[in-house]
Amino acid sequence: MNEPSRCPVPHGDRRRTVPPGEPAGPPVEVVDGVWHVRSLPLVREVLREADATVQAGFNAEAAAQGLTGDHPPVLYADGPEHRRQRSATARFFTPAAVGRRYRGLMEERADELVARIRAEGGCELSAVTLRYSVEVAAQVVGLTDSGTEGMARRLERFFAIPAPPGDRPRGVLGRARAAAAAVRPAWAMGAFHLLDVRPAIRTRRERPREDVVSHLLAEGYTDREILVECLTYAAAGMVTTREFIAVAAWHLLDDDALRARYLSAEEAGRHAILHEVLRLEPVVGHLRRRTTRALVLEHEGRRHEVPAGALLDLSVRAANTDARALGPDAAALCPGRARPRGVRAEVLSFGDGAHRCPGGFLAIQESDVLLQRLLRLPLELVHPPRVAWLETIAAYEVRELVLRAGAAQEWRSPSPASTAR
Repeated sequence: MNEPSRCPVPHGDRRRTVPPGEPAGPPVEVVDGVWHVRSLPLVREVLREADATVQAGFNAEAAAQGLTGDHPPVLYADGPEHRRQRSATARFFTPAAVGRRYRGLMEERADELVARIRAEGGCELSAVTLRYSVEVAAQVVGLTDSGTEGMARRLERFFAIPAPPGDRPRGVLGRARAAAAAVRPAWAMGAFHLLDVRPAIRTRRERPREDVVSHLLAEGYTDREILVECLTYAAAGMVTTREFIAVAAWHLLDDDALRARYLSAEEAGRHAILHEVLRLEPVVGHLRRRTTRALVLEHEGRRHEVPAGALLDLSVRAANTDARALGPDAAALCPGRARPRGVRAEVLSFGDGAHRCPGGFLAIQESDVLLQRLLRLPLELVHPPRVAWLETIAAYEVRELVLRAGAAQEWRSPSPASTAR
């Protein structure tokens, strides 16, 4: 592996979304029978061992017991069928397809939302990013036969983070609210199926289009199977992109020099900054796999023999800031930093191997289109946002990111002397 160079202007640990008490080491550790892997080379190795592990994250093992039919969800599938499914849908996510089919929509929606923020003098950003990400992803998936705002609310209820176990409801009203919260995901999924998925299926049976739902119908998927796939794409294309845009805005609004650099850069430079923020703040912080055969992991002279049937917890967050692989400033924000050979700019934030997220370019393009418009407004953070964690996918949720717009028409970078560190 190449020796990475140090960040020229390190600022210490710049991460905002690390759960309290989450361990960053050791590289391999067995806790209560679960193998925790935190080294970048080893996490990459496991993700690329396609014949040695199967999906065990995102409630895959529990969900598999209730799944029937001929088409396992792409999120849970492995082996030849998974490769075939991924190959068939790859055409929706290529840079050429994103530019040709969706770039104009992104720009139109971003312009509308930013104009509204300017007129209203500010916003709560997570509400804006939800609507924006839902509108874009709906076009890709094919969920365009229902109202975007209603669909956004239904998906938000389905993926909502539950109250912590220690927050016990008090009184009759509290218990009633807790009971309602417990059934809300099932109700929201039913409403999503009835109001969003079924109309899309009905339309595309009559007039197929160039989108995921049309493809699934051509492959013979049942309505239930299409619902599961739509929820998968909703989580990947709507929920996670929404959170990343919010955390990227948080970083850029908090650092005038970085914001000025972002706004003055060409597209490649802006994408480099966004990839570096995503490296530090992977929306999905952990991936889980179960071994189908014995697996040997070797790291710095130590040999770890993982038996067949073992559960592996792969820490993307720890791997993305692995000082052994990325240098002692791995937790600093340094766009364009040197990396080991073959490691992408966002490192493992989009995964790796057979289950690498196919929509990585779409997510970065979508984020950039909105952020470059948003950050030209004279915006400031009213207060730091609230961060919570969704255990099902080890993801963060950024809320109460309240922005206030000043009277000026456009944000102006402070003088270099005032932003020098």
